[in-house]
Amino acid sequence: MTSTSGSTGEPLYFPRSDSIHERAAELHDRFYVGSSLSKKASTLVIVCFGMGVWIGGLITYEAFSRMGRRRGRPIGIITPGINMKEILNIARKLAPRYEQLIFAGYPPFIKDVFDELAAEGRILREKKIAIVAAAEAFTEHFRDYLVKAGGIENALTDTMNIYGTAELGAMASETPLSILIRRIAYDHPAAYAALFGNIEKTPTLAQYDARHYFFEALEGELYVSADSVMPLVRYRLGDSGGILRYADITRTMSNFGIDIESATKKLCIDPSFKKMPFVYVYERTDLSTTLYGLQIYPSMVREALLRNTFQPFVTGRFTLVTKYDEAHDQFLEINLELKKGKEAPKTLGAQMSAEIVKELRERSAEFRELSNHLGDRAMPRLVFWPYEDQLYFKRDIKQMWVQKTA
Repeated sequence: MTSTSGSTGEPLYFPRSDSIHERAAELHDRFYVGSSLSKKASTLVIVCFGMGVWIGGLITYEAFSRMGRRRGRPIGIITPGINMKEILNIARKLAPRYEQLIFAGYPPFIKDVFDELAAEGRILREKKIAIVAAAEAFTEHFRDYLVKAGGIENALTDTMNIYGTAELGAMASETPLSILIRRIAYDHPAAYAALFGNIEKTPTLAQYDARHYFFEALEGELYVSADSVMPLVRYRLGDSGGILRYADITRTMSNFGIDIESATKKLCIDPSFKKMPFVYVYERTDLSTTLYGLQIYPSMVREALLRNTFQPFVTGRFTLVTKYDEAHDQFLEINLELKKGKEAPKTLGAQMSAEIVKELRERSAEFRELSNHLGDRAMPRLVFWPYEDQLYFKRDIKQMWVQKTA
């Protein structure tokens, strides 16, 4: 049994079959085999997902365990969960005994780990590194940050974000092909809009094994049918997105003068991925906040916080809250976590607020129009909090990116 995270309400408990674990092992093994990691070198998998009743840590451990037991992969596994102190101890004492490392965890937490290791003088570049992430979409700029921070050799083959649920496990995942397509599309806004239909949010573009999962998109919502202990038919996932085929993507991109086929050959992308269907998934609308009726998504703010100017001061974690002032005017409050031992310089708030507004104006035509009318009243109000402050930044399984108000 595993529990849902409770992000959108009360947690629920779901049984899972052995087939869920076997499919996850196949998915993780495909990533491992296709990565730049040596298949003969000793590899330590550090599972940084929450351990306990949640599926992320359990299914990741079981997947890599099966790879070792049944496929003979030279893999060791340790499960510190979200215990940063223990992860740092592992980096100091256990990791040096292995030639390669795979960090598996929630994307913002992997960033925390890399930042902590850098602050401690731990040199990740001494090892070959790969990343397995899940539970949240992230942008290509965020991927590039992780690649640089971790000294990762190849962004296409050595990073993977998984689309999964407590109900059905790891349903789909990024592949070198899907990452390449998204990176190319991101550089061509018109093609991006034609593919995904929305340029304000960043979807995860994943591929899935149609033998095990059948996705449908009905009126922009995703449904899945799959077998487990409790078979699910047209199960509403609560996510927005759509389904694509490789032929759909190449045809759409060619309309904008983009030759995906040539790009895949140039980068030696495994042609077998072209046979797998694609699913793209957006951030949930119930995990956004509003400002004067328009949706503000966490991904819009995350991009601004990745600026090099801000990296020495903030972790990248924040919580959005829509509030009202004494004049009953609505405003957006952004609560930001400072790095350990850091204080915010006097100029940081103004600089960061300006960059956030710039990003919002670029990503959202509605916000651009709103800020033209409201002027300074559209500026977010920033509040800086100490590292791991318990109000907004308690290290739970997931960061609370949005706090809903009554």
